[in-house]
Amino acid sequence: MTETEHTIASFQPSPLTIPPHPEWPPLSTAEEQELKRKIAELLQKQNGVLVAHYYTDGRIQDLAEQTGGCVADSLEMARFGTMHPASTLVVAGVRFMGETAKILNNEKRVIMPDPAATCSLDENCPADAFSAFCDDYPDHTVVVYANTSAAVKARSDWVVTSGIALPIIRHLAADGKKIIWAPDRHLGSYIQQETGADMVLWPGSCIVHEEFRAVALQRFRRLHPEAAVLVHPESPAAVIEQADVVGSTTALIKAVVSLPHPSFIVATDKRIFNKMKQLAPTKILLEAPTEGEGATCVSCARCPWMGMNSLSNLYEVLRYGGREIEVDADLAARARIPIQRMLDFAKQLRTR
Repeated sequence: MTETEHTIASFQPSPLTIPPHPEWPPLSTAEEQELKRKIAELLQKQNGVLVAHYYTDGRIQDLAEQTGGCVADSLEMARFGTMHPASTLVVAGVRFMGETAKILNNEKRVIMPDPAATCSLDENCPADAFSAFCDDYPDHTVVVYANTSAAVKARSDWVVTSGIALPIIRHLAADGKKIIWAPDRHLGSYIQQETGADMVLWPGSCIVHEEFRAVALQRFRRLHPEAAVLVHPESPAAVIEQADVVGSTTALIKAVVSLPHPSFIVATDKRIFNKMKQLAPTKILLEAPTEGEGATCVSCARCPWMGMNSLSNLYEVLRYGGREIEVDADLAARARIPIQRMLDFAKQLRTR
């Protein structure tokens, strides 16, 4: 058994209670437009800006852009929040995104449509167990994915997103650093393979991306030989191996726009199709299959926690208040260091 295999086997994530996919009351076109109008009005009154992830409902994504906000991956969401002059940040996503916004903008009010919206990666990387894990490797640099709690970030040396993980790990490996990676083992294994870095891996996984099945994807590719396969690196290795493009949400969107293929098989949360269709309306988008041996279909390519964001509860939090994200000041100060290190590194990349 290798050191990495032993590390993966040393912690067993607890079973998660997966919320059912919310069934929001259907809205007529007139009701939807009126709700959007009210939200836009409240954002303006409260000096607020809406920041939404690509995995949220398409109507929320559209509203964010229509009101001068942002639709992006978690790195750009964090960067946008720090640069925008709004005093209220409305984060449509999952809780770690709201926490990150608060960590970087302690002076701002940060609210979420539903702060109970969590993430399987965050939930299965408890701070106390992770800290003990890090103590076993005192000579390692601790790198954690953005999908973690403020307490886990505070224990780290670097925070990364999928869009910037590879260049940061290459940078650390070039300096001879040995690395602790958490929490997604599939993304960690992919990065380790691509960079050759000396890494030990925490055994977490994303319930959405872990549902994609390699054998089913092989069959699906035979049915659509003209399609390029786009895979998020949180997916299992056997799925990643079949990809034409492996990358972050932003990278996959760019691939749909730039590649000449008429169609794409996409292995990530299907709500990303909203932005893909907006930028490449003539392209055919196909969901990568989640059926087959071992599949539980707890996700069916939809994050149940991202689904907890709706126009209705977005309006409610702006209309009635509450649902504010708070992070202890000392904890925030410690967590801000590795996040800012990532943002500074990203800024250097853009200027090269």
